[in-house]
Amino acid sequence: MTEKQPEPPRRSPRTRLLVTRPAEDAEPLVRRLEALGHAVAVEPMLSMVWLDGPEPDLSDVQALLFTSANGVRAYAKRTSRRDRPVQAVGDATARAARAAGFGQVDSASGDVYALAGRVRALRDPAAGTLLHVAGSKVAGDLAGLLAADGFTLRRSVMYDAVPALTLSDDTATFLRTSALDGVLFFSPRTAASFVRLLAEAGLVDCCRTVDAFCLSPAVAEAARAYGGQGEMPWRSVRVAARPEQDSLLDLLPVAG
Repeated sequence: MTEKQPEPPRRSPRTRLLVTRPAEDAEPLVRRLEALGHAVAVEPMLSMVWLDGPEPDLSDVQALLFTSANGVRAYAKRTSRRDRPVQAVGDATARAARAAGFGQVDSASGDVYALAGRVRALRDPAAGTLLHVAGSKVAGDLAGLLAADGFTLRRSVMYDAVPALTLSDDTATFLRTSALDGVLFFSPRTAASFVRLLAEAGLVDCCRTVDAFCLSPAVAEAARAYGGQGEMPWRSVRVAARPEQDSLLDLLPVAG
């Protein structure tokens, strides 16, 4: 009699993750997640609107401050000038600046507090103004953090981030059928928008089988908040050790 051979171990189904970043930022992240073996869906919580305006006046500017890759993109649409050093909030923003043609780029590899610290270390308040290229809504008080050290910061609004009005049918179906394992949140605003749309769609309870992966404690706070009705019932809320994309991805389960 032929001895029965043991069955090979079954591979677990791929983890399905939802990326909530704007389309411009989602594409490279999706490629990276898929290369790691995850199934990925995209549900942008914000859409970028590039604002028209004059070329920025850099006559008194010693450095450009970017707190998102979208700020870099907005600046690049306004002007071809790349003759000022760049201070970027994080590595992804720094990569966007280098890709846009800037030669002098420094990354704070963190949040606005880390960026303020790098500016203090590298810049002289007497050397000129700092130009912060930003959206219509910003997180953190960068100007306030630097004013105490004598820096003058001018904020130039070059884009608007418009919140999504509804969840897609695909995302709603993933949630209703427990086919979604985790959601990635990179900003308090995107997390708050997602929670709001879940509530409007009556899908809050569907989050009990979903993990929320958050870039920072502030993002996690927004993901937990449920409009004064307690906390969102996520299966878990995980926070990156550092406010960087690589640190956030370290939280993800190993793909099967």
